[in-house]
Amino acid sequence: MMADKEQLRRNLDDVIWRIEQARIAVSERHIVKIVAVGKYSDTQSIETLYTLGQRAYGENQVQQLEERSKALEALPLEWHFIGRLQKNKINKLIEIHPFLMQSIDSLELALALNDALERKGGSMNCLMQINSASEESKAGLTPQSAFDIYREITERCPRIHLKGVMSIGAHTEDMAVVQKSFETTYKIFESLQKSGATICSMGMSGDYELAIRCGSNMVRIGSVLFGR
Repeated sequence: MMADKEQLRRNLDDVIWRIEQARIAVSERHIVKIVAVGKYSDTQSIETLYTLGQRAYGENQVQQLEERSKALEALPLEWHFIGRLQKNKINKLIEIHPFLMQSIDSLELALALNDALERKGGSMNCLMQINSASEESKAGLTPQSAFDIYREITERCPRIHLKGVMSIGAHTEDMAVVQKSFETTYKIFESLQKSGATICSMGMSGDYELAIRCGSNMVRIGSVLFGR
């Protein structure tokens, strides 16, 4: 869906204003990065948003990430992979070399990715995904196993540079439950900061303000940015 420049400007300004209110409620020193989720847009809208100052973009499909990064390769964009990675797409993702892969959801996937990176002589910055609400429909490590698996990936996968954690808020309209899921992830993030974790990626279009108030410093926003 393509939105005109003025609509995109209004959308971006509104998101930035809301983020400012949420982050200041935490601390004036709390910095939040916006990752614009291209799923709800087209390359022209991404290019337009770039002219308005947005630099980081996320895709949840490897094929779409490849197509869009190639189509927009003339622009200095920061690409994030935010979807579930199938093992047969690992080599393709390595070729694309995103700035950040946000969805390491198991030790098995980490080992497979590390092996492929070893063969290709590369490395990748990643986040570990936590299923903080323990929902069967979502990927990610359980909160109970997250700390130990993070440390194990760090020790066993030298080609993967873990930068922190990512999670999706609980799938419910009960914001108290959503808040609890964010707080669970943030507590794990806090415990991992001694291991070098710097990114806590939580919050999407419907709950990013709450996620920021719970400590998120990276939000993944699509529909409210690109919608009309």
